[in-house]
Amino acid sequence: MLCEVGFREIRRNSSNLNRLPSGSWTQLAVSKPIYHVELHTDGACLGNPGPGGWACIVRPLPEGDEQVLTGGEPATTNNRMELMAVLEGLRSLPDASKVSLSADSQYVLKGMTEWLENWKRRGWRTASRKPVKNEDLWRAIDIECARLDIETKWVEGHSGHAENERCDQLAKQQAEMFAEER
Repeated sequence: MLCEVGFREIRRNSSNLNRLPSGSWTQLAVSKPIYHVELHTDGACLGNPGPGGWACIVRPLPEGDEQVLTGGEPATTNNRMELMAVLEGLRSLPDASKVSLSADSQYVLKGMTEWLENWKRRGWRTASRKPVKNEDLWRAIDIECARLDIETKWVEGHSGHAENERCDQLAKQQAEMFAEER
């Protein structure tokens, strides 16, 4: 697995996603994972578009203190919040971490496991030659995927999965907070 080190600076200022310098990347070989975590994610939106929130739980394995990350935006979509939950969870991890990612979003999981490579090969176009929606977030997720060892698992939303229900509740709280600020 290879990681482009030059992208690491993007983490500090995600508004520069479209202004990456070209031709200045070095590659770093990633060896065995040094950290293993469960990552549970969810996003929510009050209206679509509307105020939205995201949440993720990062739980070290086999044991350790979990970290809960949340955030949101005043005007967004549900898919963007689902992507942000995954992105911010992945960004919080050290290089070469082994990640067991659980999400209820088929859009996110299929995007990561089935569609991403084809989008890149087509110049960030779908099979119908339309621009990929949320390209900025997909590009950032692609960068994170390159430096981590990720396995994905779909969980049915609102089915009693404890961590998914918790992330859902936290994401909704964030969305409500942004709705109140309007």
